[in-house]
Amino acid sequence: MRPHRAFVPIIQPEVELGGREAHHLLDVLRARVGDTLTVFDGKGTEGRARVVQTEPGWVRLQVEETWPASKEPPHPVSLYVALLKGDHLAEVVRAATELGASTIVPILTQHCVVREISENKLLRLRRIALEAAKQCERSVVPEVKPLLPLKLLPPVSQGLVAQPRTSARVREVWDPQKPTALLTGPEGGLSDDEIQLLEERGFTPITLGPRILRAETAPVALLSLVTAGEGL
Repeated sequence: MRPHRAFVPIIQPEVELGGREAHHLLDVLRARVGDTLTVFDGKGTEGRARVVQTEPGWVRLQVEETWPASKEPPHPVSLYVALLKGDHLAEVVRAATELGASTIVPILTQHCVVREISENKLLRLRRIALEAAKQCERSVVPEVKPLLPLKLLPPVSQGLVAQPRTSARVREVWDPQKPTALLTGPEGGLSDDEIQLLEERGFTPITLGPRILRAETAPVALLSLVTAGEGL
């Protein structure tokens, strides 16, 4: 059985947890005094800790050992994903965290049906990234950034944008030794002008196969090709 995992902002000899983390440990995982668990700070450090005291809604841990974790891709992978309808963006954030994305950026494009993202929804997406990082044993929690209009997207050193009816494949144009930016569009796709803008910013249009993927499937497929597909 895998040890429980808990997120702590700073790993130090003694850690006190309250709020969601304490609730999860005490009421969901049924942790008790003497149990051991793994703690991580979301920045790349993990440790082994022991539960030394509990009260309702509060846990004290004693950290016994720490180490740098090594489950991240060798170079950052940023995912830019257009705003999606319903709860699809949450599904993408969860999968992208499991697949090793270092940064997730919601973007606003011409054909987005949804045009804004509330602060509460952004906070929820960040909580989902944290929970997914715990589940998949990542030591780094990807940053979920505020909404970015496509026209403000910065130039990248290496970018891939999924575009139907394009012939280039990921393995033909992607260099795994460089930081990578990935981008997928909304339900209505990206316009020709947007593709031209992205090419000017360093993105190469690539294919995800002859079938048209749903907007929530495309980012997961693209990210899988450059992380899971390469064992990263």
